[in-house]
Amino acid sequence: MPDIESLLEEKRVFKPPRDFARAANWKRKQVAELRRLGQKPERLWAKLAREQIAWFSPWKKVLDWKPPFAKWFVGAKTNVSYNCLDRHIQGWRRNKAAILWEGEPGDTRTITYAELHREVCRFANVLKGLGVKRGDRVAIYMPMLPELAIAMLACTRIGAPHSIVFGGFSAEALRDRIQDAGARVVVTSDGGHRRGAPFPIKQTVDQACAEAPGVEKVVVVRRTGQPVEMKPGRDLWWHEEMKQASAKCPPAKLDSEHPLFILYTSGTTGRPKGILHSTGGYLTHVTATARAVFDLRDEDIYWCTADIGWITGHSYVIYGLLSNGATTLMFEGAPTTPGPDRFWDIIERWGVTIFYTAPTAIRTFIRLGDEHPKKHDLSSLRLLGTVGEPINPEAWMWYHRVIGGGRCPIVDTWWQTETGGIMIAPLPGATDTKPGSATLPFPGVHAAILDEQGEPVSPPHGGFLAITAPWPGMLRGIWGDRKRFVETYWSKWRNTYFPGDGAHRDRRGYFWIMGRIDDVMNVSGHRIGTMEVESAIVAHADVAEAAVVGRPDEITGTAIVAFVTPRSHVAGGEALQRGIRAQVAKQIGAIAKPAEIRFTEALPKTRSGKIMRRLLRDIAAGGAPAGDTSTLEDFSVLAKLRESEED
Repeated sequence: MPDIESLLEEKRVFKPPRDFARAANWKRKQVAELRRLGQKPERLWAKLAREQIAWFSPWKKVLDWKPPFAKWFVGAKTNVSYNCLDRHIQGWRRNKAAILWEGEPGDTRTITYAELHREVCRFANVLKGLGVKRGDRVAIYMPMLPELAIAMLACTRIGAPHSIVFGGFSAEALRDRIQDAGARVVVTSDGGHRRGAPFPIKQTVDQACAEAPGVEKVVVVRRTGQPVEMKPGRDLWWHEEMKQASAKCPPAKLDSEHPLFILYTSGTTGRPKGILHSTGGYLTHVTATARAVFDLRDEDIYWCTADIGWITGHSYVIYGLLSNGATTLMFEGAPTTPGPDRFWDIIERWGVTIFYTAPTAIRTFIRLGDEHPKKHDLSSLRLLGTVGEPINPEAWMWYHRVIGGGRCPIVDTWWQTETGGIMIAPLPGATDTKPGSATLPFPGVHAAILDEQGEPVSPPHGGFLAITAPWPGMLRGIWGDRKRFVETYWSKWRNTYFPGDGAHRDRRGYFWIMGRIDDVMNVSGHRIGTMEVESAIVAHADVAEAAVVGRPDEITGTAIVAFVTPRSHVAGGEALQRGIRAQVAKQIGAIAKPAEIRFTEALPKTRSGKIMRRLLRDIAAGGAPAGDTSTLEDFSVLAKLRESEED
């Protein structure tokens, strides 16, 4: 199989601003030393674990590696809740804001580290009173409420692995996850607010639990006040249970490899995979990467827009931030409610200094128009970040210019649910950045570009992204399915993790993620990644967002089909189609010109913002979308795409 061809070349380079670099946590000289130390990953990760994590007892061995199974900090004992709370309330951070929360209707809460500690201890005692013991699984299904953070930290305090399910999933999806994890207790709410109206949550839990007989108790947070059915003997109100609970609960001294949480991620086929993460290694990874990649300082107001139902919310809304003693902002609602400037209004009012969001959100804001962020004072921002998928260079430039005012470094991060934490990203005080590149692996992370046989691919050719050495935040397995864990992630090459992404490195050594291998298109013998074609299309001044897929073609093998969302003031038509094809030919070459361009108001995305290209492939080929659609955010998008096809 030939290498994936890299067709785009990005020459723009941005050095860290001088003042930023001078004050950064990790400076160039220090990073160079850490990269040398990271050539032997155990040495670097042991250093970071000693410096940044509180341990009840030390490890006997840094790494026990029996491929593909790893144990980190073997024999050590710690507790995530202790690291996120107890150690901070012993000093001045006691009265520092841990969580700033804003509901969609505009209600707000500020919770200090001391207050959060008391609430977590109370709910930990509630769980113990319900019979939850060390090792028991607890399912959590609710909107972005402070109680969600309290519940997950309470689980970690007593050693009960949590399984958080995004609050927009269906009853069937929730049921499957509850049953697979074997959860005995579900924590939820009566409802939440989304897009200007309350929506039900509790009735979805009732439907799921009707087919999940293992659930013994359901604890319900009162959020909206809408009427809900409370099943006697099973259902309990959060506020009533918390009134009776003690605010003292010592943290359990847990083995470093004790299971911390299960988080389900959907594949293109088959049932969702329960990704298992453990305690000490994961905490070390997310604490160290949060501090370094986001250059965290005590005065920062940090906002990651991800829902805690996704791995980004676990790692970089709660655990990595609170472990560092930072202030993290949580927002319940939608980015365009009540108006298209809600995000920029939040940044201005709260004085947000670090903003971490998804490229799909950035492209949505581009489509809505520059006038909305320009209405607000965004001068508090000092660092921007992206997560979830590759960001195309033109969206990167818009983010840099319009949101960052040309002064904020951008950390473009690559990682996955399975990796636990950030793997490839700039270190903002030390790394020159290029629009569209995640730049270099984090020190101690060994990444490579390999061909089908597992041999290194020389720059600038593309191939398969691979991680060639174990890392602390790595998944410890798929819950209840050892065979699937090995086959999915470790069977392509010997002792090497395969993330499923294509990538290439430029001559500077920077990594460029080219999209999922499943999305690579073979056009007239050329293997072309979707990301590069999409980047070229979005570079057109009248395009806000695009997704490209391949469909079978008798002549070329695969024909490129582009689904394009024009900017708000632009109508799609033949002239724009010609302009897009010319743009692609100019930036990449005639081989990458779309054979077909379809204009659409929206693209099918998961609830975490990723474009579901496999559904677009089905539509482009003239078939009905198939496979798991439980993570699809808006089913009406598919219906509209099918209607436009029939027209």
